[in-house]
Amino acid sequence: MTSDFRPLFFMLASTFSLSVNGLVSKLLSDQISIELLSLLRFAFPALLLMWLMSLTQWAVPDNRKLWQSLAVRAFCVAAAQLCFLFSLSHLSLVETVVLFSTGPLFIPVLEKLLFKTQIQSLTVANLIITFLGVMLMAGSGDGLTMRPELLVGVAAGVFNAGSQVSLYRVSKGTMSAFGLNAWCFTLASLMLVPLVLFTHNHAMLTDSWQQITDLQSMVLPALLLLAICIVNTQVFRVKAYRLVESGSELAPLILTNLMFAFIWQITFFEQSLVWNKVLGVSLIVLAMLMNTFGPVWIRQRHARLSRS
Repeated sequence: MTSDFRPLFFMLASTFSLSVNGLVSKLLSDQISIELLSLLRFAFPALLLMWLMSLTQWAVPDNRKLWQSLAVRAFCVAAAQLCFLFSLSHLSLVETVVLFSTGPLFIPVLEKLLFKTQIQSLTVANLIITFLGVMLMAGSGDGLTMRPELLVGVAAGVFNAGSQVSLYRVSKGTMSAFGLNAWCFTLASLMLVPLVLFTHNHAMLTDSWQQITDLQSMVLPALLLLAICIVNTQVFRVKAYRLVESGSELAPLILTNLMFAFIWQITFFEQSLVWNKVLGVSLIVLAMLMNTFGPVWIRQRHARLSRS
């Protein structure tokens, strides 16, 4: 058994930063438009990472394949954050984080579509449980209402899965974590610029700029904190992945983000969850736990049967 606890600490630091990221984003979503906030969520960390990279070791992707992988990851993280912020502005923090965290459930589906791998029956069962959980979350006193924010939240999980698949592939290269994320966030920012220009006129951009530069509004300090949390989340996660043989070894720790989000929910917000939402969230968490620990239990069971 390995005694190297560095991957554990790096992954916990990553999930804690991710939870603070969600908390600050929830607070900022009431003051800044989703499109502009998405752009700033990548532009600020990109500038910070570029500065850090200039102080350590400047690096540029040196081959076309790496650029393509970074572009795919940039598109996935940009789309995931747009969906995440849209759901965050309509749902509670815990609900949004749970939907966003369904990403690992969709990784086998993406691998099936991209690499023609086989989908296990356990994965299908977990996806069905997740669907039932979303249905329960959609319930209300007026019956079943499939609200757009729930579907967009699930879409955030799908794009999150895409970013995780591409992250695991690019993290095995020689470029530093600073370099990988600096160029990824730069590409994501460039992808979001046309969306911001399309949805904002000159007056809206001027008002947003005045609000950001007004120190009394605390928007700029919050954006700087958001940038630091985003950088910590990505850099610590890349460092953790590089110290393990398989990304599945760290999968259980990703769920600690839900624990941190629950703490922020009861500390900073007064939003309550009715019974059907609690049950729906619980089913989705159950599916994620089964997705994480189910394969391990099955392998251990087969090993015991083979020895008997």
